[in-house]
Amino acid sequence: MAGFLRETLIHGDIVILNLKMLMVLVVFGLTGCANLVSGLTAKMADDLAYTILNSDDLDTVREGVPAYLLLIDSFLRSSPENENLLLAASSLNGSFSIFADEERAMLLTAKSLSYALKAACIRSERLCNFRSLGFQEFQAVVDKMGLADVRVAYAIGVAWAGWIQANSDDWNAIAELGKVRYLMERVIILDETWENGGSHLYMGVLETILPAVAGGHPEKGRAHFEKALTLSEEKYLMTKVIYAEKYARLVFDKEIHDRLLTEVMSANPVVEGMTLTNRLAQERAKELLASSHEYF
Repeated sequence: MAGFLRETLIHGDIVILNLKMLMVLVVFGLTGCANLVSGLTAKMADDLAYTILNSDDLDTVREGVPAYLLLIDSFLRSSPENENLLLAASSLNGSFSIFADEERAMLLTAKSLSYALKAACIRSERLCNFRSLGFQEFQAVVDKMGLADVRVAYAIGVAWAGWIQANSDDWNAIAELGKVRYLMERVIILDETWENGGSHLYMGVLETILPAVAGGHPEKGRAHFEKALTLSEEKYLMTKVIYAEKYARLVFDKEIHDRLLTEVMSANPVVEGMTLTNRLAQERAKELLASSHEYF
């Protein structure tokens, strides 16, 4: 862009630009170039996340993703205020945490949540620091979220839930579950079909953390799992695995447990946008089935 201006000034027939006009052109020209680069890096991050999620080669993903996490960090260094890039980085860090050991998972999920929260702040000033609000104030902010906020709200909910899971030994982290639940309930109200009913899957997990005698709501959880299966047309195999592990094992229902896991093992894992997770689901289903007789 700057080179174009230089050539125009040198080779133009009669070009008379005063200093003020030149500065205006340079500022707008460089801004346009910056926006172009920013847009390209965000698209690259989205394409990268999409490619990883469609891979059926778990070993390659495990070995290759760390390098791409560094690449996305370099993108963010140049475009730190890019909402789309931040959300892609949040998703990628959160997704890779499932391959990590406990200590590294804590770091990755914290990073994922940080990126999602920053994206929310860029989207709307009222979402800046809303995680730290008292519960009633938090509810008031969430209640004002509309359809345009679903993407960022869901991203925060997923990253937040992942962070809590990675820090499940910390009661301060567990204390934030109520906010995650309220946020996911808002996503369901606004658009329960988002990400193939992913908000119902997360709500199913939240409702089955504890047995009924300890204050849990396993039957509510089961209803959420069933809804998530319907909305994803049963193509997202991880839902059945989590359904079996979190609900069936909680209520000691071996029939549901084994049926769901057997269905996962016999299903075709190759589904656009779900292949990697489906392959992981089949690995986990195999492990759970192998321990079924011992557990029940």
